[in-house]
Amino acid sequence: MNKMKVLLVFDSPYFTERGYDFKEEFKDFDWDTESFVYQALLENGHDVKLLGLFNDMKPLLEEVRENKPDVIFNLVEVFNQKSHLDKNVAGILEMLDIPYTGASLASLCVCGNKALSKEILSFHKIKVPNFYTFYRNRKVWLPRRLKLPLIVKPLSEEASRGISQASIVDNEEALIERVKFIHEGMKNDAIAEEYINGREFYVSVLGNKRLKVFPLREMKFGGFGEDEPRIATYRAKWDNDYRKKWGIKNSFAGRLPNGLEPKIAEICKRAYRALNMDCYARFDIRVTDEAKIYILEANANPCLDKEDELGQAAEKSGMPYAKLVQKIIRLGLERMP
Repeated sequence: MNKMKVLLVFDSPYFTERGYDFKEEFKDFDWDTESFVYQALLENGHDVKLLGLFNDMKPLLEEVRENKPDVIFNLVEVFNQKSHLDKNVAGILEMLDIPYTGASLASLCVCGNKALSKEILSFHKIKVPNFYTFYRNRKVWLPRRLKLPLIVKPLSEEASRGISQASIVDNEEALIERVKFIHEGMKNDAIAEEYINGREFYVSVLGNKRLKVFPLREMKFGGFGEDEPRIATYRAKWDNDYRKKWGIKNSFAGRLPNGLEPKIAEICKRAYRALNMDCYARFDIRVTDEAKIYILEANANPCLDKEDELGQAAEKSGMPYAKLVQKIIRLGLERMP
C-alpha cells in the first residue's frame, strides 16, 4: 500500500485545538490504544494527523474540508461523554464520503442494542441466553419464562460498564432493585439474561467478505469458588488490583474438546454475517460443560490496544500489530463503492 494521508480520530475527555500533538497524553497508559495505532500508522509509512473529539464535530468538518485525508482511522468510542453516540460519529463519517475504518453506522446501531442483536442472532438459530428487556418508565417484574439466576446489564453500554457482582440476581426483589439502579443511576434501559455457567472466551474476527477468525482468548477466574458466578464485571476487566486479588487472567485458550474450536469459529462467522458486521469485531461467548455455545455479546469496534484481545490474538496468528492496523485500513478502503 502506498503512503496515504491518514486522519486518526479518537475521543478526548476535553477540548483540544486542531493540530494538538497529544505527546503528553500518549505517555499515559489510558491512551495506549491511540498511541499504539499512531505508531503503527507511522511504521507503515503513512502521513498521519491526530484529531481528538470532545463535544464538537466542527474540528472534524474543518479538517476534512481543508486537508482532505485519503482515509479516516476511527477510534471514537464516546462523544460528549456518551458511549451510545459512537454510532452518530460513524454516521457523519459516512456522510463525508471518505473511506473510514471500523464498523459502519448500521453495525454500531445493531450491536449497540444488546436486545436487538440477540433477537437477530436468535432468528438465525444462533444460541444466546434467554432474555427480557426492561425499558424505563415501565413496570418491572420477573418474567415466568426466565430461569434464575439472571444477570442484569445496561442495554446500550460497552466495556462492562454497569456490570458488577451485584448484577447477578436470584429473586424478583433483587431483579427489581438492579433494574432500578440502571434506570435511575445510569439513565439507561436494562436487559436481564439467564446466567450461563461455563468458560468465557473472546473470539476476534477480521474481514468484510472473507473472514479470518483469530485464536481464542479466555478469561479465567482462578480465585473464585466453584459455586460463585464468574462474570466479566467492569472491575474484572479493568481493575488490575482486583484481577490480582481474585486470580483473574486473560490468556490463550488451552486444548478444547475435539471439534469444538472450529465449531466456535463457524458460529462466530455466521453471527458476524447475520449482524452485517464489517472490518473487525469481537464476540464474547460462553461454552457450557455440555459444549453448548452461547454468544453473550457482539462487539463492533472492540478495543484495538496492542495488549487487548484482538491485538494479541492477531499476533498469535502470525499477524504483527502494524500489519493488523494496515489490514484494517485496507478493509476500510475496500468497503467504499
